[in-house]
Amino acid sequence: MITLTLAQIAQITGGQLTGPPEALVTGEVVIDSRRAGPGGLFAALAGERSDGHDFAAAAVAAGAVAVLVSRPVAAPSVLVPDVPAALAALAAFVADALPALRIAGITGSSGKTSTKDLAAQLAERLGPTVAPAGSYNNELGHPLTVLRVDAATQNLVLELSARGAGHIAYLCGIAPPRYGAVLNVGHAHEGEFGGLDQIARPRASSSRRFPPTGPPS
Repeated sequence: MITLTLAQIAQITGGQLTGPPEALVTGEVVIDSRRAGPGGLFAALAGERSDGHDFAAAAVAAGAVAVLVSRPVAAPSVLVPDVPAALAALAAFVADALPALRIAGITGSSGKTSTKDLAAQLAERLGPTVAPAGSYNNELGHPLTVLRVDAATQNLVLELSARGAGHIAYLCGIAPPRYGAVLNVGHAHEGEFGGLDQIARPRASSSRRFPPTGPPS
């Protein structure tokens, strides 16, 4: 990620800072405390089986500068109302701060991950490239991928998934693609969307700036 102070992160996310405002986040933003490392930022998410807030201290002990949280913890933190929305806001700021970054968005009912991998391999020949690990293509994996770019990154190849109307537009708003590809429109999500026309429409969403609210439910 591009280097940001905790004060900047709090301002970008609309959060409340409980930590040294001048501390620099220079490492990876992660949602798994076991991957927390020096200079990084750990985003605590509450899941069905575990709550990332319970591992805030462990993440900081492993080198994370602070924790992005939705409730107070005993560690340097940025307290926000919604952690996934804060990650998206942070990713949108980073993408906007790198106007020379070439962003490609790939979507479709099938074939997204393999196409993304091939496109990233080709883009790497043109310069340093970031692409999602596996199928990191939803409202969590997408901003985490964007947050891996830094000042040296020239290309960002993104995979965009849709679970319902508005999801593609939401993801495009975080990091608006300069190049886009819709691979196909199939029956995979016809039940969620209500028909092929409804599936095609969100996949043709234009790239607009990141909305202030969270992803469509």
